[in-house]
Amino acid sequence: MAILLSRLLKGPGRHPPIQPQQPTPELLGSVSVIIPTLNEALRISPLLSGLSRQSYEVREVIVVDSKSSDGTPDLVKAAQQKDPRFRVMTDDPLPPGWVGRPWALHNGFLDSSEASEWFLGMDADTEPSPGLVAGLVKTAVTGNYDLVSLSPQFILKYPGECWLQPALLMTLLYRFDPAGVNTEQPQRVMANGQCFLCRRSVLSAVTGYTSAKGSFCDDVTLARNIAAKGFKVGFLDGAKVLKVRMYEGAMETWKEWGRSLDLKDASSPSQIWADLWVLSSVQGLPLLVVTYLLLSPPLPVSPSPIPLLLGLNIFLLTIRFAMLFAIAPSYDRTQANGGWLFWLSPLADPLAVVRIFLSAFHTPKQWRGRKYS
Repeated sequence: MAILLSRLLKGPGRHPPIQPQQPTPELLGSVSVIIPTLNEALRISPLLSGLSRQSYEVREVIVVDSKSSDGTPDLVKAAQQKDPRFRVMTDDPLPPGWVGRPWALHNGFLDSSEASEWFLGMDADTEPSPGLVAGLVKTAVTGNYDLVSLSPQFILKYPGECWLQPALLMTLLYRFDPAGVNTEQPQRVMANGQCFLCRRSVLSAVTGYTSAKGSFCDDVTLARNIAAKGFKVGFLDGAKVLKVRMYEGAMETWKEWGRSLDLKDASSPSQIWADLWVLSSVQGLPLLVVTYLLLSPPLPVSPSPIPLLLGLNIFLLTIRFAMLFAIAPSYDRTQANGGWLFWLSPLADPLAVVRIFLSAFHTPKQWRGRKYS
């Protein structure tokens, strides 16, 4: 309880959400954007369109493709006809010990212009608003950040994901500081590779993505390694400038997002166990405990511990439902069928915690179209 409250009470003092901004002359050509792709033809178009609307602060947009078979490179080449800042390259065969995403980003970093002050990694499923890059860079400069990543606004469409996805997101909010709070402990730093801005000099100092080469949560692993070296890392609210359509439906959300939320590749075993204990206590069990206590007969003991236990878990459920109002701006439900199920997502909390447990004890064998031994 104390751990949970200590994190939630930091919310009112957090950095305000990033706002879109117009560039100023000193930002000219200061950003190289790198996008890793593997068969992203069905969802990369909003990203390409959004990046073409960014201004002169973007020097280049490099799409690092891992031999897509669905025409992804053709879409990039079509965008290049209208905007010469776009180009596509193919990364080398995946070496032993590397995961595909950090390998593609590492190749893009090595191939990007050394004249760019900033490296911006973005995922193919993101939808940037005009003014995103300028607003992000200006925020980094003003706050003296060496690395800034953003939490997006999630686009929901189907009933199952409206119910499950917020419960999975809550597992992060219960374990780590809210977006916009400067976390002092490197091992508790959060990051999001969907929009990941880093000073080129800093990324060079840590040899690109090498320190996160085998991580399935390379964004968090790299951010924590950078923070451990004394650089300033920020994880800020980007709901006003960045949207993302991650997965189609509840089953894909459960399978794909659920297996990376444990962050085991960026955490020590003791930290993983501590986080699982916190999640079980404050998110997974309260609903089950309250239901059981209300339906079970009273214990023949005096004084009975039930009122205290019941009151504590009702309090935790009250906090959980109140948190829905805090995270509501992080969701775009305008296209959702059954969007009202968002307000019942606390009922999915036990499942969400079970998913984190399952993921914590299994190493992925397949990730984003690649198979790993």
